Amino acid sequence: MLPTGLPRGAVPGLERPGPLRERVYEALLELITTRALRPGQHLVESELAGHLGVSRQPVREALQRLNTEGWVDLRPAQGAFVHEPTETEADQLLSVRTLLEAEAARLAAAHADSAGIAVLEELCAEGEKAVAAEDVERAVALDAAFHAKVAEMAGNTVLARLAAQVDRRARWCCTPVARRRGRQSWIEHRELITAIAARDERRATGLMREHTEHTRRSRHGRGAA
Repeated sequence: MLPTGLPRGAVPGLERPGPLRERVYEALLELITTRALRPGQHLVESELAGHLGVSRQPVREALQRLNTEGWVDLRPAQGAFVHEPTETEADQLLSVRTLLEAEAARLAAAHADSAGIAVLEELCAEGEKAVAAEDVERAVALDAAFHAKVAEMAGNTVLARLAAQVDRRARWCCTPVARRRGRQSWIEHRELITAIAARDERRATGLMREHTEHTRRSRHGRGAA
């Protein structure tokens, strides 16, 4: 176990193109959203710099940016800590996610094409395999890809960008319920694909709204298993 609590192999390699501070920011954000760096965990600049193979300056800049965006809390005389989302924060995120993704589903149904449907089918099949194998990490990644594809099919780049930002934070808050949702989540995805393929905008909207609401209830221990 590394000093910051990161398992070996968890630290992503930094790709060379692009400003160093941007690459360090993306690496730390990935570690936070995947919970390799856990909510409430103390972040030590020198240790993070050592793991990433960089100086402390780009790490300090990245932590300041992450603090501004709400991923990290900078506490006077204590240092940096991974933000711990509250129940209220999670509920608010899921409410906004529902609004954005329900509209994305409606537009995806309006603009559905065979190529897009085929990608959704493939992602769903892979997600079902991941659940059967109890590979929660892969199932979560495939779920994110599925929702991103729905947003892409909507044909509204602003909506897709906003949905991706909210979805990333919502998933970070809700990662603990991923195992509980499991197979049921992919059953709901199958139903959504059917509605989108049929160009049924009303049903696609309703199904996506129900899907995100199930996630909210599951977080509170009331969702479908």
